Amino acid sequence: MPRNNARAIIWDMDGVIVDTAPHHFSAWQEAFRKMGVKYTEEDFRRYFGQRNDTIIRNILGKDIPQNELDVISREKERDAREKMKQNIKPFPGVIELMKLLIEHGFKMALVSSSPPENIELVTEGLGIKNWFQTIISGEDVAEGKPSPQGFLLAARRLGIKPANCVVIEDAVAGVTAAKRAGMRCLAVTNTHSKTSLAEADLVVDTLETVSIKNLERMLNGLREV
Repeated sequence: MPRNNARAIIWDMDGVIVDTAPHHFSAWQEAFRKMGVKYTEEDFRRYFGQRNDTIIRNILGKDIPQNELDVISREKERDAREKMKQNIKPFPGVIELMKLLIEHGFKMALVSSSPPENIELVTEGLGIKNWFQTIISGEDVAEGKPSPQGFLLAARRLGIKPANCVVIEDAVAGVTAAKRAGMRCLAVTNTHSKTSLAEADLVVDTLETVSIKNLERMLNGLREV
């Protein structure tokens, strides 16, 4: 059962913990080039943070056979991982904030649209895998962001009420998912503008500026300015 006084921070991964966007963009471009389709930076930004099946159907059409979709997705992710292996670095302030959260008794979860292999690569590479009480990949839910399923599953696994959770996101779909889950949301402008992330409770340019006080004020229902 949810504990009334327990608090949790739910982290997105791509674009929040690590800057994987260039690798994913390059991998998507190559995947769609093989299909004879141009994939632009505008396309990438529009769908960033969503699951592969959603992205592929939006680009190639809803009627693409599932087996073909699966092949495209697997090849794209394999390509992206090869690129990511060469440069796994956290965004500024990420590791420091995680350590602070642990010191102050926050539970932490990771909810990503990425497949488990990508999450393993990043969390093992940064040495943070054991800092999360639960990790949820795109394969653990039927619907990707902006559906709140992933965030709600994380709260259930942690035994913490959604209202006592703060989601850290960088994508518009992720912010929407957090709000639909009944959670607070801290957005960082690593991949999207402050204006497009305005639905969040607090928008920052870097996690280096985020304090425990900021998060506690959000959990108390006080909107930061």
